[in-house]
Amino acid sequence: MTIQIQVNGTMQSVDTDANTPLLYALRNDCDINSAKYGCGAGQCGSCTVIINGNPVRSCVTPVGSVKSNITTLESYKNDRVLSALNKAFITEQAVQCGFCIAGMMMSAKVLLDKNKKPTVRQIKSALNGNLCRCGTHTRIIKAIQLASKELA
Repeated sequence: MTIQIQVNGTMQSVDTDANTPLLYALRNDCDINSAKYGCGAGQCGSCTVIINGNPVRSCVTPVGSVKSNITTLESYKNDRVLSALNKAFITEQAVQCGFCIAGMMMSAKVLLDKNKKPTVRQIKSALNGNLCRCGTHTRIIKAIQLASKELA
């Protein structure tokens, strides 16, 4: 079955079952590499994308259920918030292995889209569903704070 999905503003045709996880369609059919397979149960956040302004775990979202544009980290060059986050994560050296970072940045984008000056508590709350096994959480929080200063 061919399913049409919009990814970063571009319509894509995906030849798959409607119940296939969105993550698989993004990675296998749309050349999206930022969303990662972590736990496969929607608990680690490494597969996070944005749909309708909300962070969504693409590993547990059926591709056939998506009716709106899907935003991934690949759109950072055309998005002021993601661009600011990208620069801040580099400046703060918030990346160690990098596996979780796309999901962290997508969750941070949702936060910064709604709140340009979040507190540390609000940042932690927004990242609650994103896990980093390398332990760079402190640098990730500093990077989000730095990005928020650029956006203010």
